[in-house]
Amino acid sequence: MSDHHEPATASQDPIEAITPMIPIVLPVVGGLLIFLLAFIAVAMA
Repeated sequence: MSDHHEPATASQDPIEAITPMIPIVLPVVGGLLIFLLAFIAVAMA
């Protein structure tokens, strides 16, 4: 009746493509967030 077969080139899950970059992205984003919060605190003082 219906033919459900996977294509020969199955695309990878986007989450699995991003996970190897987490050790690089997480500290960079954390540093930017700390800098942004410090800038806001100094600007408001």
